Amino acid sequence: MIARTAYVNARLLDPATGLDAPGALLTEGAQIADFGPRLFADAPPGDAEVVDCGGLCLAPGLVDMRARIGEPGEEHKETIASASRAAAMGGVTALACLPDTNPPIDNEAALEFVARRAREMRQVKIFAQACITRGAKGRDLAELGLLAEEGAVAFTDGRRALADALVMVRALSYATAFDLLIVQHPEEPRLAQDGLMNAGEMATRLGLAGIPAVAEVMMIERDLRLVEQTGARYHVAHVSTAAALDVIRDAKRRGLRVTCDTAPPYFSLTEIDVGAYRTFAKLSPPLRTEDDRRAVVAAIADGTIDAIASDHDPQDQESKRLPFAAAEPGGIGLETLLPLALELHHRGEVALTDLLSRITWRPADLLGLGLGRLTVGGPADLVLFDPDFAWRIEADELASTSKNSPFDRRPVSGRAMRTVVDGRTVFARD
Repeated sequence: MIARTAYVNARLLDPATGLDAPGALLTEGAQIADFGPRLFADAPPGDAEVVDCGGLCLAPGLVDMRARIGEPGEEHKETIASASRAAAMGGVTALACLPDTNPPIDNEAALEFVARRAREMRQVKIFAQACITRGAKGRDLAELGLLAEEGAVAFTDGRRALADALVMVRALSYATAFDLLIVQHPEEPRLAQDGLMNAGEMATRLGLAGIPAVAEVMMIERDLRLVEQTGARYHVAHVSTAAALDVIRDAKRRGLRVTCDTAPPYFSLTEIDVGAYRTFAKLSPPLRTEDDRRAVVAAIADGTIDAIASDHDPQDQESKRLPFAAAEPGGIGLETLLPLALELHHRGEVALTDLLSRITWRPADLLGLGLGRLTVGGPADLVLFDPDFAWRIEADELASTSKNSPFDRRPVSGRAMRTVVDGRTVFARD
């Protein structure tokens, strides 16, 4: 028999339609059978398992459009299994992993490996982005059309900017024929070379080489010229500067097919958080100024920023507990995506349904996944969360194999209490 579960006494949230009302939801097998404010006005079906939500928020599961997983090649930093657990504990029901693994995801066998391992885990849904260029080396194009047929949801060279303009225009032109999404790490490599943190007074005081904000906007401005020429779909990853947001906003007004995302560090932290050479705050792109942070918040509020991603990038102790110049950039974020995003709601900067749209249906639509919505007949991917649950992030207690959270010991409000994937509960908090 098909398993049925009735979620009652819930605050239903569907950011795709703006629904925010008390109600109930019924799942049958892997699908949503029904939901609404008046569902189960008398009583839930007798053959259904009943979950009393206690007035907590029941929403589509979170969709994280960018997370790095160590497997294959760096399983000591993160495996597909540990990333799946961390995602489930954070309310993330689907994620798109980056392709700059070892070996890189630039062929069909690598795509199939990720898909097979995700199926074996039976946890969250894991999709793969594929490399734009072979080996993510920035020279020869990968077989983008074939990789798309095999399930690649977007194309990027990961944390490496595609710096060669000729290769980029070829990628954009090729992608246009298949309506593929090209994702750029926006950083002019020569300007950023040897940089360790944001260029400015703080870097000078610490005696560290800086990465200027102009390195981000210059790369985007170049690419936008090529997007205008080709008509391609182009996405800017982890935008961190006010100047970059200004040119993206203008490009959208001009009708270019441009989208972008950011990550919690860029609306919650600044270069000041590097403190006394704190390597957990060494990220790529680097933490910026307070003015940049405010610009990112404003861009989320006005819709310039389409999605918020975790930017999950696990690094082990041997990579982080080093002098600042030698430490690897990156921070984990799967379990903390929801509470850090909710800070924008708690501060009154972004309405709750608008905020949730940036971590549910909008990234799902960008990747062509058909997820992130409450839809009758749609996948029963859900998160039950308490927006006011007060706790403190303790990096050592997070499920990721690596513990390099830039938010270690930060007090937050909001936590996933239950995560459901295809109707199956994959995580429930005691």
